[in-house]
Amino acid sequence: MPDPIKRHISLQPLSRQHHDGLLLSWKLKKGLQKEIKLERLKAYVDWFWSSHLKSHFEFEEKCVFPILGNENELVKKALEDHRKIRSIFQSDLFTEESTAVLAEEIRKHIRFEERVLFQHIEKIASTAQLTEIENSHVSDNCEDWPDPFWLD
Repeated sequence: MPDPIKRHISLQPLSRQHHDGLLLSWKLKKGLQKEIKLERLKAYVDWFWSSHLKSHFEFEEKCVFPILGNENELVKKALEDHRKIRSIFQSDLFTEESTAVLAEEIRKHIRFEERVLFQHIEKIASTAQLTEIENSHVSDNCEDWPDPFWLD
């Protein structure tokens, strides 16, 4: 297993949210393995999107990605990942297959941001830009869901 990434303090709250996203992915996979009813999984997915991930994407797109610019290839990939993940969350079609795809897309996207994009941003960003991220970010708690289906 690779060593943990030492993240600049200004990006640490986003990395903690990424951890929550990895837990979402894991929980969805567990739910599918345990054959949890799709209605329960869908309720969790909808809650996670509206309560956490939507604002996380918006923050990255408004405050983090502009450091490199929208023409940067890494930012283009991140934006395309966001578009793809958004479309799955917002789709009326919710099946076992779409749930598995969502879980995997989230996992891959977070790994990309943590291992590639954020490391590049840390190298390029000025102290003022990192401070702006730190001062603008609002943390949240993803432990509020009352139905721990992944434990069934």
